Amino acid sequence: MDAFYASVEQRDNPDLRGKPVAVGGSRQRGVVAAASYEARQYGVRSAMASSIAIRKCPDLIFVKPRFEVYKTVSQQIRAIFAQYTPLIEPLSLDEAYLDVTENLTNNPSATLLAQAIKDQIKQETYLTASAGVSYNKFLAKLASDYNKPDGLYIIKPQHGLAFVESLKVEQFHGVGRVTAARMNELGIFTGLDLRQQTEAFLTQQFGKVGKHYYSIARAIDLRPVTPNQVRKSVGSETTFEEDLTDYPVLAACLVPLIDNVWSYCERTGILGRTVTLKVKYADFSQITRSRSSLSFVSDKTTLTRLVLDLLQSILPLAQGIRLLGVSLSSLQENTRPVTGQLTLDL
Repeated sequence: MDAFYASVEQRDNPDLRGKPVAVGGSRQRGVVAAASYEARQYGVRSAMASSIAIRKCPDLIFVKPRFEVYKTVSQQIRAIFAQYTPLIEPLSLDEAYLDVTENLTNNPSATLLAQAIKDQIKQETYLTASAGVSYNKFLAKLASDYNKPDGLYIIKPQHGLAFVESLKVEQFHGVGRVTAARMNELGIFTGLDLRQQTEAFLTQQFGKVGKHYYSIARAIDLRPVTPNQVRKSVGSETTFEEDLTDYPVLAACLVPLIDNVWSYCERTGILGRTVTLKVKYADFSQITRSRSSLSFVSDKTTLTRLVLDLLQSILPLAQGIRLLGVSLSSLQENTRPVTGQLTLDL
């Protein structure tokens, strides 16, 4: 979906249409959860501090998030997907992979299917979606981002390798700003540069994910579309444009991450027992802090308190923080919580 949260707000409030809109908190310590395309023209992006967003776009209009509405619209869109294929792998409220190799409409053209799905979404929700069509998940994701908003882009098998090698590494799905900067330091600026590296070198520099980088640089992605997969955890993370050191700012930046995690829990009916805070420092070193319980985390207020407690546990900071992540694990569906004492795992 195109600027999903912000687009829903503009749809439901005509006064916001054509104007720069940010979904999130407008307070000094607030964070942008989503930005309209009008706001993005000024450099406003999700996970950006509201104070920075206002400096970039003084006319920015802040709207309080309505996650229940976004969830309802997401379910409506998911129902549209299900009319075409049962092989749906949701990534979030506004994004999913669909395998249409065999589909419910017996349409042999994935491109025509993508257009039909886009048209139906627009007709039923008055929102636009962008679609990427290709022969694997990695390329389909790249294609979906290539021609936004309201885009449809196809990467055919004979063009996959050339498409990848021409991209800057920061355009790769799964390569964040910090990783891209690290690659640039190693002289890796494009997909072609990445393809020239050995698997051993990439693994040495980036750990286990180096093997994935080695494959996608060759337009190879063998992951299937896996509907109804059993999740071990649900998480959300963000990388900051500049290193952060102040607790109030860090706490504010955790709000949209917590919202993302809890939104998934509400949507799926899944709860978890273990809350984990992921921290990556300015020197790229990384730590996690976790808290587990015999009982399930049953509401967002409790999740927020536990995450902020974990953030407190790493203070004072010896250096700035580049990335924060929140995850919930030890998941189970429709299980009655059992009370118990929390434990802290360092």
